[in-house]
Amino acid sequence: MMNPKNKHYSALLIFLLAEILFAVSGFSQSKYPAPVEGDYNAKDFSFISGEKLPSLKLHYTIIGKPQINKEGKVTNAVLIMHGTTGSGSNFLNDRFAGQLFGPGQLLDAEKYCIILPDGIGHGKSAKPSDGLHMRFPKYTYDDMVLADYRLLTEHLHINHLRLVMGTSMGGMHTWVWGYQYPEFMDALLPLASLPVSIAGRNRIQRKMAIDLIKMDPEWKGGEYTQQPKLGLSGAISSLIFMTSSPLQWQKSAPTREQAETMLDNLEKRYLSSLDANDFIYQFDASREYNPEPYLKKIKAPLLAINSADDQVNPPELGIMEKEIKNVSKGRFVLLPITDQTNGHGTHSIPSIWGNYLAQLLQISEPFK
Repeated sequence: MMNPKNKHYSALLIFLLAEILFAVSGFSQSKYPAPVEGDYNAKDFSFISGEKLPSLKLHYTIIGKPQINKEGKVTNAVLIMHGTTGSGSNFLNDRFAGQLFGPGQLLDAEKYCIILPDGIGHGKSAKPSDGLHMRFPKYTYDDMVLADYRLLTEHLHINHLRLVMGTSMGGMHTWVWGYQYPEFMDALLPLASLPVSIAGRNRIQRKMAIDLIKMDPEWKGGEYTQQPKLGLSGAISSLIFMTSSPLQWQKSAPTREQAETMLDNLEKRYLSSLDANDFIYQFDASREYNPEPYLKKIKAPLLAINSADDQVNPPELGIMEKEIKNVSKGRFVLLPITDQTNGHGTHSIPSIWGNYLAQLLQISEPFK
């Protein structure tokens, strides 16, 4: 183990060790312990808006078991948070879990306890479509992070996290975790996000999507009995372009016919799974998000990773290079466009960025 005073003395050595570790353990797809789903009803939940619910249902998936040291502190818990319109189950595939959770892999679920929550308004957690429709509390990212904190501490009895990480919206939640609970984690890995308020093209695209749903007469103020297909289809168009990859789409659909077939399949897939009211809430939950004034409060080592072909967080904004300087143990990696990157969706391909995760785990390993 390195001397704490020299913990960061050789970034090159750590990087090389991480490369070797990931090459050995990160590429082979392996089986991992069976995921276990559960629910927790958080009592008397108060939202930032002042609204309250007597009980807020929070759904989660957990893989592995927590380990507790002699001081009673959980030492191996990993929180992974999903993106907008998603759920924790999105990570349970060969591309993500198959590269990270198996024996000998970076987040080996025999070694780590992995928690995958469904954020408020998503998956099997409480959401507008459960019955309250547009009367559901107007939740924000702060509310979603608080809900995850209560799930961990009150229900799962997790009092410390080895790693907090997330993709897209989950990446933004990672920043919030960093300054809201700065002593709660050893390391932070926000993927495909920026630590500033949602503005510019990002907010415009979200507002356009919300407005398109509300302009559809069939939306009926949220009291529809069938999905307002016209408005929801328009909103889905914004979502499609936000998460698109020009290079990969050109490769996948090099002819007009293939492009139109691809679009048709995407629209059908989203229309079969999305609810209009849930979508409005999901896209608007970021309205108050802004970690920028609080970045100096983040204490744990933080490694932010974006990709150069991300249409949601385009590198030409130059935001991350400026803001990461305000994180005392912060570092930013911009992944170049390659045949393997997939736009915003690169956040869910650990075969591309896993070597950096290995590095973060190495430099943030607690001293025993």
